[in-house]
Amino acid sequence: MKSNTEKFGKTPHQPSLWTRADALKVHADDPTTTQPLVSANFPVLSNEVFIWDTMPLRDMDGNITSVDGWSVIFTLTADRHPNDPQYIDENGNYDITRDWNDRHGRAKMYYWFSRTGKDWKLGGRVMAEGVSPTVREWAGTPILLNEQGEVDLYYTAVTPGATIVKVRGRVVTTEHGVSMVGFEKVKPLFEADGKMYQTEAQNPFWGFRDPWPFRDPNDGKLYMLFEGNVAGERGSHKVGKAEIGDVPPGYEDVGNSRFQTACVGIAVARDEDGDDWEMLPPLLTAVGVNDQTERPHFVFQDGKYYLFTISHTFTYADGVTGPDGVYGFVADSLFGPYVPLNGSGLVLGNPSSQPFQTYSHCVMPNGLVTSFIDSVPTDESGTQTRIGGTEAPTVEIKIKGQQTFVVAEYDYGYIPPMLDVTLK
Repeated sequence: MKSNTEKFGKTPHQPSLWTRADALKVHADDPTTTQPLVSANFPVLSNEVFIWDTMPLRDMDGNITSVDGWSVIFTLTADRHPNDPQYIDENGNYDITRDWNDRHGRAKMYYWFSRTGKDWKLGGRVMAEGVSPTVREWAGTPILLNEQGEVDLYYTAVTPGATIVKVRGRVVTTEHGVSMVGFEKVKPLFEADGKMYQTEAQNPFWGFRDPWPFRDPNDGKLYMLFEGNVAGERGSHKVGKAEIGDVPPGYEDVGNSRFQTACVGIAVARDEDGDDWEMLPPLLTAVGVNDQTERPHFVFQDGKYYLFTISHTFTYADGVTGPDGVYGFVADSLFGPYVPLNGSGLVLGNPSSQPFQTYSHCVMPNGLVTSFIDSVPTDESGTQTRIGGTEAPTVEIKIKGQQTFVVAEYDYGYIPPMLDVTLK
């Protein structure tokens, strides 16, 4: 398998590398990069559904947007099944852990609304049953387009395959709440090509999902970030000197890390409506480091591009590790080069005492970070846990150059708007 430089050749840019040397600098439980402990007595948004990936309504510049004073979030959502025989254990009790672990296969896009930026009320499904072309509706981004309330929902249509798609509808408000109307025609945009981005045929464990469109503050063009894996047959990738980086003696052995091939993908729109896209080489690759760079997104601050993504402990490669959480990189221009924030990339990780407490972090331009609760220990040994499926406490980080700092914690699911749009 060719190296990054050989593989992408004469292209608009060379992907930046998250190296094994960078990852060796990841330090769990550093208070400046660790999410505060989540109490096992957390409140639950709903006893009827699980929610996980949260997608606040925003504009194309990334600003979290309310409509006529109503904040709106979209969530990946699945019904809870406390009375379903397949989730009743041998003692006759509801096996919530198994139900939670099965949620991805029945994920649907729901929306919620609030006057306070918290205390969310369930609005319901965004698309009617049968509108989405595949079984699962996986994460993406809802974009408020104009003062008429038009919304483009970019998301991932999964099983069969994985296709980046979008569907257009409209948000309607009253003094009592919010409705989503339309959302009836799903438009496929693009799939992995096998040349830059790995396909299912090349790797049954491939990832291709999580569209995040944005308008570049410098050139004004419409782009999209997404999660991918570097193209090539599974196990054929080369972890060379560039991917290893400047490691100390004794850390040259990469083990089986060639199987970890995550990347942050980017595409550029050929039109103004975001209906026609061209995939470009990845912005960032993590060959030999990690196998997932999920939900990539930007914060534009001080003329810099802050690129954030989420990843798991279990997706790290041999010889390197880090907590579940959000990782970040910074560059002076869209196409890099990117360097890891805090020297390692780690921006906000779970504490080692509660390694699975939160996930799917989204860093907003105001420094607030939302996530969902996965599972929290209920005893000192950590053998007993409480399943979440609900919003986690919001955390605030401060970004200073190439460093970040945790500075505050707020209420569960606190996602205040940065601007309010009055519909016409």
